[in-house]
Amino acid sequence: MTKTDSEINIKKVNSGIILCNCNDFDVAQTLDCGQAFRWRKMGDGSYTGLTGRTVCNILQTPDGILLRGVTDREFEEVWYNYFDLGRDYAAIKQRLSAHPVFAKAVEYAPGIRVLRQDSWEALCSFIISQNNHLKRIQGIVRRLCEVFGEPLENGEYLFPEPEALARASLEELAVLRAGFRARYLLDAARKVASGQVRVQELAKLPLEEARAELMKITGVGIKVAECTLLYGCGRIECFPVDVWIGRAMKQLFPDGLPACASDCAGIAQQYIFHYVRTCPGALGGN
Repeated sequence: MTKTDSEINIKKVNSGIILCNCNDFDVAQTLDCGQAFRWRKMGDGSYTGLTGRTVCNILQTPDGILLRGVTDREFEEVWYNYFDLGRDYAAIKQRLSAHPVFAKAVEYAPGIRVLRQDSWEALCSFIISQNNHLKRIQGIVRRLCEVFGEPLENGEYLFPEPEALARASLEELAVLRAGFRARYLLDAARKVASGQVRVQELAKLPLEEARAELMKITGVGIKVAECTLLYGCGRIECFPVDVWIGRAMKQLFPDGLPACASDCAGIAQQYIFHYVRTCPGALGGN
């Protein structure tokens, strides 16, 4: 673990572990800000989700962040990186807040962290997200896992491997009700399964090469490529531009992205995206 993690006190409890002194991390702000689509909010305010084969139920409590059903080893090997806990968000927010718009966005949702998801799952999720809304994206992703993913004993489903999806026909994907996106998903699965697209190497490839690798896939343009690299590979220099960010850039940053965000553009983007999408008046009432 990194030096930053030394500030987090991990306390064992019967149901899992509690992260104490885990600052700059709000569970709801992070999981409800439009970057992941498999977390479900439960009746007690917690969220249940999984990455790979590892399931987690996470709840913000007065004592810290409770991760139910998670062992020390799973936290160290999976969830520590997934929740980006080795990065100093306090320093990033302080730097961003030198700009008045970022200062407002950071103050509005200071607990957002950019998740480090599985690169293949992120690719498929953001293919599905094209010209789509959150509830429908979640429904398509859920059906994708239930139809093509391996079931687990606890009722969850693994995200389908590219090889499993590549064997399907376009007709078999109709059950997903994904519309035009089904063709893109199938092309992605076949190119990844065949090795034509090296999805597991995207985190290490030179950035332009990684973008070009993803854009071999039918239906993957620069926005989906940037989302995959940011949310699935930890490439925080990537800056996805959708309708909301396009409006924000036009109205709030007409001179371009401020210099204070140059080395963490993806994290800056997430603060701005959530701010302009959910805070009344963030775009001047538009």
